[in-house]
Amino acid sequence: MDNISAELLWDIFKHIRSWLANLNRAGDERKRESVAALRGIITASRETAVYIRQMKDTGTHNYDTENHLSLLWTELGFALDDLKLDKLAKRCNIKGKHWANPEHYDENFIKKADISLERMEQLARVMLININR
Repeated sequence: MDNISAELLWDIFKHIRSWLANLNRAGDERKRESVAALRGIITASRETAVYIRQMKDTGTHNYDTENHLSLLWTELGFALDDLKLDKLAKRCNIKGKHWANPEHYDENFIKKADISLERMEQLARVMLININR
């Protein structure tokens, strides 16, 4: 340690300080991304619920809306995958695939996947509470 100059120690300290600051920012960024994705689950659930209500009221399907919902849920799945929120990401991907092709999965699989709008929103809310602690 005697051979290390004060200047070198100062440079190392500045580097570590900078690295820690970047790490903290990365943590905050990840937190913001997580919050945004989880809030996206809640808004997607609500948007999907409105469309389901519209289908029931009118008795008609709108394939443009179903395409939008498929992409919305799929994109949320990708965002959650990136954040390593794997279980919720998988549910979103199943939801997206189901909107793209309702016959792709059988009814038993859909029940076991537990992708109801209520369940998806509940999981997102619990995760949001844990992030904000």
